[in-house]
Amino acid sequence: MRAIFFDPDDAEAAVARLRRDGYEAAVERERLAGEDDDEDHPWAVVSDAPPFVLEVVCDDLDGWFDAEEAEPVAPPPPLVLPTAPRRVKRPPA
Repeated sequence: MRAIFFDPDDAEAAVARLRRDGYEAAVERERLAGEDDDEDHPWAVVSDAPPFVLEVVCDDLDGWFDAEEAEPVAPPPPLVLPTAPRRVKRPPA
């Protein structure tokens, strides 16, 4: 699970709080797509804490909770399309 913070002090405080509660946590820099300025990248706190614990930490320290995405879903089978136009006004000859 990840928590995102824009202030490095908040990210470090979140890590300290999670470690104090007995969870593993680490801070890493989160590179956003399209961001070219390295100073604007947020800080990500990666932890093995349960989601509700991480949400509480995010609420207290002005971060946001980023739930990991579920496994990709297999695409549906292709549609069966007609081979000829549908006749609306007259039946085929």
